[in-house]
Amino acid sequence: MADVLLTVGTRKGLFIGRRRDGAHAWEFDDSPYFNAQAVYSVAIDTRGPTPRLLVGGDSAHWGPSVFHSDDLGRSWTEPSKPAVKFPKETGASLERVWQLHPSAAEPDVVFAGTEPAALYRSEDRGESFALVRPLWEHPTRSKWVPGGGGEGLHTILTDARDARAVTVAVSTAGVFRTLDGGASWAPSNSGVSAVFLPEPDPEFGQCVHKVARDAADPDRLYLQNHWGVYRSDDAGAHWTDIGGGLPSDFGFAVVAHPHRGGTAYVFPIEADSDRVPAGRRCRVYRTADAGASWEPLSAGLPQGDHYGTVLRDAMCSDGNDPAGLYFGNRNGEVYASADDGDSWRLLASHLPDVLCVRAAAIG
Repeated sequence: MADVLLTVGTRKGLFIGRRRDGAHAWEFDDSPYFNAQAVYSVAIDTRGPTPRLLVGGDSAHWGPSVFHSDDLGRSWTEPSKPAVKFPKETGASLERVWQLHPSAAEPDVVFAGTEPAALYRSEDRGESFALVRPLWEHPTRSKWVPGGGGEGLHTILTDARDARAVTVAVSTAGVFRTLDGGASWAPSNSGVSAVFLPEPDPEFGQCVHKVARDAADPDRLYLQNHWGVYRSDDAGAHWTDIGGGLPSDFGFAVVAHPHRGGTAYVFPIEADSDRVPAGRRCRVYRTADAGASWEPLSAGLPQGDHYGTVLRDAMCSDGNDPAGLYFGNRNGEVYASADDGDSWRLLASHLPDVLCVRAAAIG
C-alpha cells in the first residue's frame, strides 16, 4: 500500500500527516505551516513525477495568496507577484481562494475558485493564474447573492474525457457548465430547489454546497444543496432528489468513492438554523446504489451527543481501494477510515476549526 499524505487546513494554519507504506500509525509534523493563516483550500497534485502541494492561505495582515511546495511541505514558495489577482478594470479585489483543482484532462493546468465568485486558470501548475472572463462577465452575475459564508466559487470539476467540459458551483448562484473550454457558460440547476427564494425552482440562484463526480460513470454527479441531496445522470443537465432515507438532507460535504460506481458519502447537518450533526450524532452516511438507499457509518466515531459540523471541503478520499476516507470538523477533530467508511479512528483533536481536508496516495 502506498504512503498517504493528509493535509488539514484550519483557521490557524495547515497541518500535515503521513501514513507510511501501509502502516496503521500516522505521523504529524510538529507545528502547523502558515501559522495564524486561515487555510481554505489545498490541492495535492500527483500528476507529475513529484507531487506538488498547493495551498490557498489567508493572512489577516497580508491578505490571501497561493503557495506551492514540491517537497511535501518542507519548504514553500510564494510567487513574487500575486498568483491570483483581479484585473483592475473589474473593480474587484480577492477575498479568498476557496478551491484549487488540478485538471483531470490537461497535465499542467490548475483551476482556482475565488471569492468574489470567479474561476481562474493556470497553465504552470499553479504558479500564475488568469481570470476566466466569460464566467466573470456572465449576464446573470448581477443577480448572484452571497451565501452565509460569502460569494464563493467552491467547486470545480473537470472531465478527463474532454478538457473543454468544466463544471463549477457557486454559493449562491448554483451550478454552471461550459462545454467549449470556458468561452460560454450556462446555468445547470434543473431540479435543484432553492427553498429560501419566492420561486423555489429558479434557473440559477441555488445555494449549492458541493458537487462530486461518480467513479464509474463520469456523467453521474452527486450534489449536496442547502436542503437537498441530488443526483444527475447527464453531467448536470438535470437533477433528481435522492435525499430520502437521510436523517436530514441539509449538509455541506459530498464525496464520491474513488473506484466504486454508485457509491457516495455525505455528512448530514441538523438544519440551516441548527448547524450541528443530524440528531446530534457524529455519523457519515453512505449510498452504494446511487442514492436509492443510505446507511449510517458510525463504528469508531463518538456515540454520544456531538456538535462538530463538517464543512464542504472538510471530507475527502485518498484515492485508494479500499478507499481511505477522512473528515475534520469545527471541533478541531480529524477522523479517518481505511475501509470504505466501515470503521473510523480519531487521528487528531484540539486543532483549530477545520476548514478543508485533502489526502492522496503518494508512494
